[in-house]
Order: sequence, then structure tokens, then C-alpha cells
Amino acid sequence: MSEGPDHDLDALVRRVDPDRWMSSRFVSDGEARADLISLYAFDHELARAPRVASNPLIGEIRLTWWGEALDEIFEGRPVRRHPAALALADVVRRRDLPREPLEAMIEARARELDGSLLDEAAALAWARDTGGLAAELAARILDPAADATAARSAGAAWALGRKAAEAPALAPLVARTLGEARMAARRLTPTAFPAVAHAALARHRAASALSKRLRLTWAVARGLI
Repeated sequence: MSEGPDHDLDALVRRVDPDRWMSSRFVSDGEARADLISLYAFDHELARAPRVASNPLIGEIRLTWWGEALDEIFEGRPVRRHPAALALADVVRRRDLPREPLEAMIEARARELDGSLLDEAAALAWARDTGGLAAELAARILDPAADATAARSAGAAWALGRKAAEAPALAPLVARTLGEARMAARRLTPTAFPAVAHAALARHRAASALSKRLRLTWAVARGLI
């Protein structure tokens, strides 16, 4: 891809998803860092569907659009001219990413449309299939030899931390999931660790940008969330 679209997505993720953007800065390989940004841009587009839709049907149409984009990507057809879709297609091709987790990320956003995140079990399943799967794919991109599944609970903890901003009752679940994530993340290699570093911010959503950078730096330096 050209520098223009990559730069545009980087600027987008920096604005709408500063936690994961900051964690991606600890990836030394420029191509791998750009690949993570493409993945996070895709996740952002999915997350927008429930938020901006005026009714559930509009949200479903938006998510169906992304499901059709996956059809194009995995069937080798021309991909629709959307920056995030084109970037994702490039990452899937070069990194040999599987389709199933990307589809599951779409399906998880659909569950937001029907108000099914009303209990802890549903919220945890949603978090594992959104931020969790994104972290797992990110770990796979950064180190194909790593146990990428070890990243899923960290990504889930971060997603729950964001959701807790609007649903404070989820705070105890965030704490429990974060405890599990800290244990699992120890199985990750240093190369894969930036895929989960942002979980260190799961309970510090309101912290300043400087405080977040310091927490991330400390997490990466120790290899611990």
C-alpha cells in the first residue's frame, strides 16, 4: 500500500483509539506496526456500526457491508474502495490471517444491536470476541510462533474497561478478567507483547496521556500487564 492510506489510518487510530495506538508504538518493525493499525482501524469501523446507527436495522446493514468485504478479501475478488477494507485485505494476504476471528468480531458487534450485553457472561463473551480477538490477531501478526491465544484475555480486559465507562457495574468483571490476563500474558514473547500492552490501561481510562504512556512503557519494559 502507498504511504498515504497507511498514514491516514494511523492518524485515524491515533484519534479514535489512542490506547492501542500508543501500544503499537512499541513495535519496532514498521510494517508490523502498520499492520496492527490496519487491524485496529477495522475494529473501529465495526465498533462504529452500533454507535452511529439510528436503529438496529441500519447497524445490521453496516455490519453486513463488512461481512461482504470479508467475502471479497477471502475469495480473492476486488475489494471495495474503503481504506480500512483495503488495508485489511493486504494484511490478511501477507500474514495469512484466518477468516473465523474476523467474522466473530463482526458477529460480536451485532450483539450490541439487540441489547444482549445485560449480564456479566454476555459482556465477557462480547469482550473476548471484540478486543480479545483483535489482540489475538495482533499477537499472531507480531510473532507467528507465539501462543497468540494468550493475548485474548488481555484484549478482553481492555474492551471491558472501555465498556465500564458507560456501565460501571462491569468494574468487578474488569478486575477479574485483568487478573486472568496478567497470568496469560506471561506466555507471550517480548515481540508479541505490544499486542496486549494496552490492557495495562484497562482500569485507567480517565488517566492523562502522559500517565498512560508511562504505564505502557513500564508494562512493556517488564513484559507484564
